[in-house]
Parts: sequence; C-alpha cells; structure tokens
Amino acid sequence: GGVVSLEIILGLIIAVIIDQRANRFLKYFLRTAYFFPYVISATAVALVWHLLLNPDLGIVNYYLGKLGIGRINWLFSTQWARVSVILVETWKNVGFYVVVFLAGLQSIPQQLYEAAEVDGAGRLQQFFHITLPLLSPTTFFLVVIGLINAFQVFDMPYVLTRGGPGGATRTVVMYIYETGFRFFNMGYAAAVSLSLFAFIAVFTFIQFRMSEKWVFYR
Repeated sequence: GGVVSLEIILGLIIAVIIDQRANRFLKYFLRTAYFFPYVISATAVALVWHLLLNPDLGIVNYYLGKLGIGRINWLFSTQWARVSVILVETWKNVGFYVVVFLAGLQSIPQQLYEAAEVDGAGRLQQFFHITLPLLSPTTFFLVVIGLINAFQVFDMPYVLTRGGPGGATRTVVMYIYETGFRFFNMGYAAAVSLSLFAFIAVFTFIQFRMSEKWVFYR
C-alpha cells in the first residue's frame, strides 16, 4: 500500500510538471525516459541496484560518504532492507504512472482551465477543483492495478534481499514459492495461492464499491 501511494503521488507530480512545463518534443523524450525502466526486466533492475546499494562497494554509499553521511547497510538491515525494496520498486514502476497520468491530463479540456482563470482561480485551486476530480478515473485505475501488482511482488525483493534479513522483505508470493518449491509442500502452497486470489478479488470488489464516492466520470 505504501509503495503504491508513493508511486501514485510521485507519478502525478512528475506528470503535472511535464504537462505544464515541457514542450512537445521534451514531453515525448521525458515520457520515454521515465517509462524505460518499467519495460526492463525486474530481475535485471534488481541486480543493478544490488550492486549500487552494496554496503561496502556500492556507489550510493560512496556518494553519501562524500556528503558526510555514514555507511548505510541498505540490504542487510531489517530497517533499511524494506526501504531499499520500496525505493527500487518505485524507481522501476513510477514511469508507468507518469505515462498514464499524462494521458489523463491531456484528456482534460483546456477550456476549463481558461474559464477558471477568468474567474480568478489560481494554479492550486485549478489543481484541486479541476485536475484532481477529472483525473479520478485515471487514479482509480492506477490504484486498482497498483495494489493487485503489489500483492504479487516477487522478483524484486527476491533478487535484492532473498526475503531477508529475518523475513523483513518476504512477500506472500515469495512465501508460496518457498513453501512449494523449496520445502515441496505443494498442497499448502496451493491453498495459500487460492487464498491470495480470493483476497485480491474481494479487495478489488471493495475498491470498486468505494469508488462510487470519489470517482467522477464526465
């Protein structure tokens, strides 16, 4: 949930900045640049970040040292391992949110902003009273897709931390994998898989029912 919230907030902020500040060519370039990590294999991304976040030889700690910040045990500390997985997962996926939000922003009629300016509304008022309500279907789509994907995360934490330390970054899918393919308890793994499917289905249904209160369709 925290990862999805961070991805949506960052994606929205970046998309609004690109939409308002960039020209047509720059929009195309930035959209491509942000979306590129999303299409790369999660395993490849995790391997690269595993090297970058290495406590002893990683470039992240090297530059933090230049700033006078002590060495951070990114991947082998219970506290920082979770942070590392969240940051890498966000870095990889935020481009998808940016591209979808940009598509939603471009579908908002410009006349609404012009009318709001005539009425004396500032940028902040336009954002909260025009942009956010008209982006609510896009936001709802991203929330549903993001939470479904979050429940199925496996490759990123598995490659980065193997679920450690002490199970701090172990996900449900990783638990299913270990139960079925490491301990060969296939029956129990199948039961957990079915439970996960049922939970996601019920959770998604609840989201659709709650969306009637905050999603506005033109």
